[in-house]
Amino acid sequence: MSFDYDVIILGSGPAGFSCAMQSSKFDKRVLIVEANEEHLGGTWINSGTVPSKALREAAKSIQKFHGQFGDERGRKPYERFKMDDLLQYKQNILESKNKKVKNDIIKNEIDTARGWGKILDDHTVEVSDHLNNVKIYSAKNILISTGSSFISPDMFSINDSNILDYRSVLNLTHIPRRMVIVGNGIISYEFATIFAALGTRVTLLAETDEILPFLDEEIKQEMNRLLKESTIQLHNSIHLQHVSNNKLRTCTEVGFKTDADPDRLQVVETEHVLYVGSRTPNTSKIGVENVDLSLTEDRGIKVDSYFRTSADSIYAAGDVVGSPAQASVSFVQGRIAALSMFNVESNKMNESIPYGIYSIPEISAIGMTEKDAVNQGIDVTVGRAYYNNLTQADINHEREGLLKLVFKTDDLKLVGVHIIGEQAADLIHLGQSVMAHNGSIRYFMEHVLNYPTYSEAYRIAAFNGMNRVYKAGIKYEKILERSGND
Repeated sequence: MSFDYDVIILGSGPAGFSCAMQSSKFDKRVLIVEANEEHLGGTWINSGTVPSKALREAAKSIQKFHGQFGDERGRKPYERFKMDDLLQYKQNILESKNKKVKNDIIKNEIDTARGWGKILDDHTVEVSDHLNNVKIYSAKNILISTGSSFISPDMFSINDSNILDYRSVLNLTHIPRRMVIVGNGIISYEFATIFAALGTRVTLLAETDEILPFLDEEIKQEMNRLLKESTIQLHNSIHLQHVSNNKLRTCTEVGFKTDADPDRLQVVETEHVLYVGSRTPNTSKIGVENVDLSLTEDRGIKVDSYFRTSADSIYAAGDVVGSPAQASVSFVQGRIAALSMFNVESNKMNESIPYGIYSIPEISAIGMTEKDAVNQGIDVTVGRAYYNNLTQADINHEREGLLKLVFKTDDLKLVGVHIIGEQAADLIHLGQSVMAHNGSIRYFMEHVLNYPTYSEAYRIAAFNGMNRVYKAGIKYEKILERSGND
């Protein structure tokens, strides 16, 4: 059969963009269908990953400046700095990133169609633009990379004024003095620390009994210690009762109860409420009912290790296939899908995936926690490096943080890295590389690491762990001999 394209991609987020770029390198004809009338990149660039991280960077800079130089009049950061400046910082980054993505697509001769894409059959896509014009395109392959959306709250409505979601919070006209964040996960915690860095008094309400339960216990303890020292008040196991305007006190009230005190109604007065709920894959209105696709219970698209769906010519990648729903993961998924659809041999995605939490300070990890290893009956030792022992942290006045290595006691093989502190999301990749090659902590002791750097923490943690093994009764010389072939 003759097709208009080799692949049609629904959505230009990280999975779609990555698939398009890889396909173009194979000299394939590619069409990206994007619903946003103005911008490419989806949530990744325009309302999620990039803008929130840009806001974080601006807040971090303000916090650092305020911490080092203070204010002679005792003002809070929100009294000294304008939200307009933060928004302009964010906007400049968005414009730059949008331009780069657009140029990459043009340079690689990738076609785009603006409008809503709907799959009609295994090889055909209908695109309705914003003027209700309809065009039909055909392709040998189709990639669904339509992302996911936050689920709206049942009890109240987002009005983008005093009650915000993840998009409207990025367009505030001022830095609020008080904010209530309702949500359980990573994004809630990130926004809480960002606004706390700006001097906002943040109340974080989580329905679960703890936030970020997957963290290593020591990293969690360090996080909780820093939370107590910040302007963030955390309430777990809450049951929301109401969100309403108090016209008399010109504020918004949030009422809630907790499992610990179920009969007591607690009320917080605030300027803004930020609601960050759970996400759902964007599989409605894209024609999944017209093709033989299998869906998960939460409406995600089922795929195999190469992101093939139950329909031979249709692939899916990114948030639309479900967890872990990270931009970093979506980039790799989109590339593997392109390799698969054009019969290019590729490896499956490595199951050991790092995560990065872009809070202040950052948190990142890969591999097993110490508790995981113990539960699996693996004899492990840990090595720790605290940021207050790092020269680079002293220089940068960033002394809060911990890097923790988890390794097998018998052969020193590295099985987990857990970090809270400055540059954690970058630092994690050194540990990831060593783990990917089945390396041991001897790597950090035997190789030269630039000094002063935050990477020095690996060296300190490795020696700290070795000393623990030695104190456990294993001779130092024997340790080195038994791991000498690493």
